[in-house]
Amino acid sequence: MDERRNNLLKEIVETYIKTAKPVGSKALCSKFDCSSATIRNEMAVLEDLGYIEKNHISSGRIPSESGYRYYVEHLMEAEKITGSDMLKLQQIFANNELELSDAITKCMEIISDITNYTSIVLGKSSADNMLLQVNVIALSANQVVAIVCTDKGNVENKVFTVSETTNIAEIIKTSEIINKMLVGTPINEVSERLEIEVKPIIKKQIRQYETIYNIFYDAFNDFVSNNSSVHINGRTKIFEQPEYNDVAELKRLANKLEDVKFIEKVAKDNEDENEIKIYIGEESEFDPNVTIIRKKYHINGEDGTIAVIGPKRMDYQRIVSLLEYIDEKLDSRKEQNGE
Repeated sequence: MDERRNNLLKEIVETYIKTAKPVGSKALCSKFDCSSATIRNEMAVLEDLGYIEKNHISSGRIPSESGYRYYVEHLMEAEKITGSDMLKLQQIFANNELELSDAITKCMEIISDITNYTSIVLGKSSADNMLLQVNVIALSANQVVAIVCTDKGNVENKVFTVSETTNIAEIIKTSEIINKMLVGTPINEVSERLEIEVKPIIKKQIRQYETIYNIFYDAFNDFVSNNSSVHINGRTKIFEQPEYNDVAELKRLANKLEDVKFIEKVAKDNEDENEIKIYIGEESEFDPNVTIIRKKYHINGEDGTIAVIGPKRMDYQRIVSLLEYIDEKLDSRKEQNGE
């Protein structure tokens, strides 16, 4: 790869990112002040090297996965965040009343809105919480609140309306049975153990066991849902990209974006490095027609990951600059807070 081929590949990648249309030799002639034949010859070399490929509906060429990878590693230039993008994110970090974790989530919502990509925040998982205690307090004759507490200090309250014939004393007795049997259980395993181990016990001891069982089952499920480690923004934003105009392709990708456990597994960064990482196509392990760009963060003694999912024709420079800016602002806020 000499300088001209590097420049040519860079132009093809960046033009395709902007236009989503295959790039032909004629469009490149004036840019490089070369004849069409020269450009075609150079494009043939890039194609032989596997960096570009022919689009089946056009005579132009598009970047291959190898071409995107070469571009990211050798040709992509650092890009300053634009003024308008910076202003949107600055407003989030200027609000010192926001917890850093909430600021991260709001920033990723903004990134999804301004790029039409899907963004993800992976924070602390509810699986890290162990059940410490569940309490029940009667608010009235037909209303109770179930309070779920974990060893990490997380507390969730859920108010239930019950019939006036429901025995509040039986609800409290059930909470005592649960505390005796399930304290120390990972919170995301409590519902399963409740069904398998606790339900047979309360069936023998509690007259209205089915109604009362559902109170606690719903309370624990709500805790796991409200403390999910995965926050996904703009699930449907990515479908506004022209790559996803095929119904079968769209449906397949939509199903993957609804699978929270799969997204968590794919997007989670278990490595120690803190640099931004880019996974293109097959590298992403999510879908061959997407790119995932992710960055690890560290706040309040806990690790998390922010990630953006978009087409392989993603605006790499812009996403990298946005994630770098968020990282800088996080460091700045942490210094202010003495972390």
